[in-house]
Amino acid sequence: MGLTGWDTQWQALGLGADELRVYEALLDARENTSRTALAQSLGLTVRRVTSALDHLAEHHFTHPARGTAGLPAAVAPATALRNLIHLRQAELLHKSAELEELTGSVDRIAAQLLSSVNTPRASGIESVRGGAAIAARVASLLVSASEEVALLDRPPYAASQPDGMPAPLDVAEPVRRGVRVRVAVDREGLSFQGRARGLGDLALQGVQIRVGTDLPTKLITVDRRVTLLPPTDAADPTASALVVTDSLLSNALVPLFEAVWERAVPIGSVTHDRITDEDRELLTMLASGLKDESMARRLDIHVHTVRRRITRLMQALNAETRFQAGVQAALRGWLTV
Repeated sequence: MGLTGWDTQWQALGLGADELRVYEALLDARENTSRTALAQSLGLTVRRVTSALDHLAEHHFTHPARGTAGLPAAVAPATALRNLIHLRQAELLHKSAELEELTGSVDRIAAQLLSSVNTPRASGIESVRGGAAIAARVASLLVSASEEVALLDRPPYAASQPDGMPAPLDVAEPVRRGVRVRVAVDREGLSFQGRARGLGDLALQGVQIRVGTDLPTKLITVDRRVTLLPPTDAADPTASALVVTDSLLSNALVPLFEAVWERAVPIGSVTHDRITDEDRELLTMLASGLKDESMARRLDIHVHTVRRRITRLMQALNAETRFQAGVQAALRGWLTV
């Protein structure tokens, strides 16, 4: 019947050469033809014909035989092929859904495997050398977090950008999984362009952020069991980070974070209210650390006027201290560039 030219496509449907030959024969077979006669006409054994008929029935290429000795009837080729293709498509969609679900878990599974393999059992301290390796380990720690991530963030930063802007960490991803994320940022880090706005965006996504001064170090603690200490010289491509799981050291590093966190100033989500140029200039000088008298001289107003305006701005910013007012003003983009 000319079907043998597409053996490859036929096999892709899960059927072999015997099934193709038997199916072709069924399309031309008489109603009362026996399996033995069919086998003789095809030069096959009865066992091979029976096996082929079973496979054709499994793939819905035949109707059941009416009698015990008769052959099954062939389903019309177009109908049989379309039905089988639809079945294969459904199987592929199911398999694709399973793979999609697995893809969503691959980072967590990989991180858990890396955590168990890379954690030294003897000393509890691991050295990770080089920027790429450190970045990969930080990423694996973040995706492995199940309860809490705590970060101390301060300059200097390792970055490819000329201004030294820190490469962003996806600290909002654990939040979306229900993990608590707290970040204490050194005030010096807010000087980078766009840094304050980026922190505000993270706060909107549920990351808890506080700003402090003179943070002692940078660190990342995951679930209070693993702490990564980044290298002091972040720009050195050969520098090493330390991953600490030793209980004695962890018992010191976790309280260190908590002490810094308690002293830091919380920031929240921000709005984009209007502000006058005069208030913007005053807030910029306030954030720069100028004293009231110096600000009064620069603005050519009385010092009492400066203090009244600062008080009003602190109320508008919901700030309890001048430092917190400066942080909130930076987050809202109120400061003069």
